[in-house]
Amino acid sequence: MNIFVLLYNSGTDNEGIHSIELKGKTIVLMFEDKDDATRYCGLLEAQDFPLPKVEMIDIDEIKAFCIQLDYDCRLVEKNFIPKTPEDRLLISPPQKNLEVDNWGEESDNKKDIDINSIKENLEKLL
Repeated sequence: MNIFVLLYNSGTDNEGIHSIELKGKTIVLMFEDKDDATRYCGLLEAQDFPLPKVEMIDIDEIKAFCIQLDYDCRLVEKNFIPKTPEDRLLISPPQKNLEVDNWGEESDNKKDIDINSIKENLEKLL
């Protein structure tokens, strides 16, 4: 069965898939209907989120991908009607998005963790 997912930088080494965080779990959204996926993209764009590309893919590929990374996947069926607040996230993105600039790339300006400074700060709390 083919479904639709939202991909960033499709076909590049820096490709990413759109997901949401729910109760500490990463959930990859899969859309049964291309129009629903396209509408979700528009809602992301309206929130100044980078615009993903709607891609058709086999559902088994996404399920295997999710299992490998310990993600969950949720199928948003055509004409889906949410029944809970969590279900609403399947048809409308959350108001707050995580930063996605340069995901998958090593940052040159990563701060080194200074264990001694952390230890000293923790000791000051005692």
